[in-house]
Amino acid sequence: MAIDLNADLGEGYGIWRLGDDEALLDVVTSANVACGFHAGDPLTIRRTCEAAVARGVRIGAQVSYRDLAGFGRREMEVDPEELRAEVLYQLAAVDGVARAVGGRVSYVKPHGALYNRVCRDPEQAEAVAAAVADYDRSLPVLTLPGSAVHGAAARHGLATVAEAFADRAYTPAGTLVPRRSPGAVIHDPDAVAARAVRMAIARTVVAADGSEVSVEPRSICVHGDTPGAVRLARAVRDGLARAGVALEAFA
Repeated sequence: MAIDLNADLGEGYGIWRLGDDEALLDVVTSANVACGFHAGDPLTIRRTCEAAVARGVRIGAQVSYRDLAGFGRREMEVDPEELRAEVLYQLAAVDGVARAVGGRVSYVKPHGALYNRVCRDPEQAEAVAAAVADYDRSLPVLTLPGSAVHGAAARHGLATVAEAFADRAYTPAGTLVPRRSPGAVIHDPDAVAARAVRMAIARTVVAADGSEVSVEPRSICVHGDTPGAVRLARAVRDGLARAGVALEAFA
């Protein structure tokens, strides 16, 4: 059994720093690199890609709505043609930087509000899948199981990879509890590690109402901007190792 451990990285901007990318890159196997639309200026993108390449960590393009002020977490109405172009722009930018430092983008993961939107909105899911296919059909899309983007990806000849979130609460429907709701983000390292092990081995997670939700992750995420993210990621990695689960990038 093998599980990928991913985190959102490169989310600083200019003089502003968010999270400890260097420390997280020593723990995770895949890095979702911000593409400049919700976070990530050119120098931050380059430094993040360089650090990931040096550690053998896979690079993913974390595409987003164009929403620096809202960190990509505000729902936006974007014309599908425009969204397709914006996703293509972000993907090409990060892959170009990654290739310049000896790596490449190996997968695509939407961020924040776009991630949640393409789980349920076939039109926006189609725009994202079309943009990835425009660029490189060999790139898989990382997303929640059962998302609308799964069908859109299949229509464009793209693979999808199922993801679960160790540090986020789930609804009974298998979606993420909105961040503004109490208990949406889980901060206790032991609890986060236990959830990750359960996800990997039992393929289930306990939802906010106590019900059991089926998940079949190939990759587990710990958010890089969550306070104490490095401790959480290390707890997940150590917990999986104790449970006999190998850490291995999916891409």
